[in-house]
Amino acid sequence: MYAIVEIAGQQFKVSKDQKVYVHRLDSEEGSNISFDKVLLLDDNGTITLGAPAVEGASVEAKVLKHLKGDKVIVFKKKRRKGYKKKNGHRQSFTQILIEGIVGVGAKKKAAKKEVEVEKTEATAEAKPKAEATEEVKPKAKATKKPKTEE
Repeated sequence: MYAIVEIAGQQFKVSKDQKVYVHRLDSEEGSNISFDKVLLLDDNGTITLGAPAVEGASVEAKVLKHLKGDKVIVFKKKRRKGYKKKNGHRQSFTQILIEGIVGVGAKKKAAKKEVEVEKTEATAEAKPKAEATEEVKPKAKATKKPKTEE
């Protein structure tokens, strides 16, 4: 079972007992947090797609630690002008452990899919009748005019 969840403005594909590095969260180390914005749920082949999020579904996680990423050096230079700028950046991350995925909304979405299938079958039956009444006109062929000598 996996889920696609939005955490701190980014989307992650997560499953149970997986460690994920996300942008810095305000939670304390060792605290449990829940993410309600689940965009997709997959339960052994049964896919539930949210619009935009699956209602009642959530991802439970535990904050392991806060840390910083590798240093990135930004160096700007313009040749022959004497312009040099050196700047560094270290992104703050939070390491979380996914403890479980709760998918309450899966049964509600399955019922809606059956209704949508019935609607598409009804429109598919109506389409061939409409196409049979229309006539298809052939396109006119382009003709080349012969060149005349002057």
